[in-house]
Amino acid sequence: RARLWSNKGQQLLSTNMSDIMYASYVYLLYGTAGVVTSIVSLWLIIQKLKSKFRPPPIAPFPPDTVQLFQFNRGPYCPSFSPFPMKLETYLRMAKIPYQNDFGSHFSKKGKIPWIRYNGEDVADTAFCIDFLNKKLDIDLDKHLSYEEQAVSWAFKRMLNEGLYWVAVYYRWVTDGGFRMAQLCFGNTIVIKYIVRPMMVKQCYSQGLGRHSPEEIKTIALADLQAIETFLGNKKFLMGNEPSEVDCSLFGFMAQFYWQLKDGVAEKFIPDHCPKIVQYCERMKARFWPDWDECITHGGTKIPTK
Repeated sequence: RARLWSNKGQQLLSTNMSDIMYASYVYLLYGTAGVVTSIVSLWLIIQKLKSKFRPPPIAPFPPDTVQLFQFNRGPYCPSFSPFPMKLETYLRMAKIPYQNDFGSHFSKKGKIPWIRYNGEDVADTAFCIDFLNKKLDIDLDKHLSYEEQAVSWAFKRMLNEGLYWVAVYYRWVTDGGFRMAQLCFGNTIVIKYIVRPMMVKQCYSQGLGRHSPEEIKTIALADLQAIETFLGNKKFLMGNEPSEVDCSLFGFMAQFYWQLKDGVAEKFIPDHCPKIVQYCERMKARFWPDWDECITHGGTKIPTK
């Protein structure tokens, strides 16, 4: 009887070991397939991103016409970013012929927007504007004094280095703001797991992302109140005629007024800054009469311009 039980035990052990080995092979096979699939998917994503960071080849284009490379049109504002808004507003204010390229191709510096003019590529909005000013002998600030030009420069720096990060926080860090980003760029793996974490990390590294939501709100309102106070009863930031700084200011104020739909930042300007409201509507009427043709109306329509 003991020998019988011993034989049965050996058979049972042998069977269990076979099952375990079979299961191990199956798990290994599926695990390997999963790893290979992940690697291939990551490679495809990287290749797609790399293609975006390669400027397109120079193609035949109307001479003396700016080719403006930027993101697709935004839901409630012509661009999802303040910088394409700034640059396109400048082109309109300076009455420079231009055509948009919405392929989201990044420049050699990895930045967007950028321009191509008669075969020359220029990246970064400030350098684009400076390039065109010199190339076409344009000066939108010629009516300003040296002191006023210095004030304009200070406001540009406040917008680019300060309020920009507030916009980043309310667009990429907060869940309500991120839903607007998804509406513009799509609910893709790249947006959710690459771009958003990258922007959150940048916001934290810059310093603003380390503050509490209430502290960030205080910073945002202080910046906006400074703009509100300086605007006063003037039609534009530096007086009754627009200047170059208005391109920057409108690019940012348009985001806060029309396109930060997170439940918090969207109330800043309507509730606290009536002068900025009037300013935004004034800039829109003067330089963007085709506004409704340049937005997706919350993703419900295809822009025609």
